Amino acid sequence: MDRIGDLALFLRVLDLGSISAAARSLDLSAAVASQRLKRLEQDLGTRLLHRTTRRLHATPEGLVLAEQGRALVDEFEALAGNLRRAGSAVAGTLRVTASASFGRQYISPLLPEFLALHPALRVSLNLDDRVTDLVGSGFDLAIRIGALDDSTLVARRLAANRRVLCASPGYLRKRGTPKTPADLVDHDCILLVGRDGRQDLWRLHDHDGREIEVRVQGRFECNYGEALRDAAVADLGIAIHSYWHVHEDLRSGRLKPVLPEYPITETGIYAVMPQRRMVPRRVSAFVDFLAERLGDEPPWERG
Repeated sequence: MDRIGDLALFLRVLDLGSISAAARSLDLSAAVASQRLKRLEQDLGTRLLHRTTRRLHATPEGLVLAEQGRALVDEFEALAGNLRRAGSAVAGTLRVTASASFGRQYISPLLPEFLALHPALRVSLNLDDRVTDLVGSGFDLAIRIGALDDSTLVARRLAANRRVLCASPGYLRKRGTPKTPADLVDHDCILLVGRDGRQDLWRLHDHDGREIEVRVQGRFECNYGEALRDAAVADLGIAIHSYWHVHEDLRSGRLKPVLPEYPITETGIYAVMPQRRMVPRRVSAFVDFLAERLGDEPPWERG
């Protein structure tokens, strides 16, 4: 029990950046926290922290302990919580990361209701378009959109991610409306620049389901979906967008579908978690809640 507690203290020090902050968060004195960290280092026979005048940094051995020990602490806390509350309560701190646009539009508005359902719970929400290392960064859960490529994680599909080619009426009046995928090469296309580079190879499907690849180009590219949406509305070209991102623009007429008879492959919206033998109740409750709110008929598909 002491070692689990000392390990949890060590992880809190890394998360908060100082022994005093970690001690306050655990209702300990800084002196007691320092003694427990020294005890942990002595038990393991290695230094875990580099102490500088401004901040603490993990040693290589400390990083290994943090990476492998965080899941152990979470599993122990989940087990202890389940034993104390017979699995009926949702408590502790839920750490969630999501893409900036989707998180702001669809996750953040749901949090007041979820917190009202679980008064003993705290939520820490991180909005970032970068793909975050869940284990190394201490997150319980990520909301990810599109193809999943990390086999060390487990995922639950929350909703479909339908995508559409679209452009503003002003652009289409000026440049004309493409009739076939091949016509896209003569148009300005607005490009997403992601972790895999510039996404300028667009894949559509014909009436028989066969894939058609078109290499496109344009005058504007960006790594942030909001800027791509703004560019499309401002007549800068044709873009690929998820329906959840532009459904209001499509309904209002600010954007028009392009080549709707040549659909883009549908992907998914997922709740992604580190592999654990026992998922903390706070995590499973939130995933169930999201699946119910975003599932069979997501908000962006209604009406």
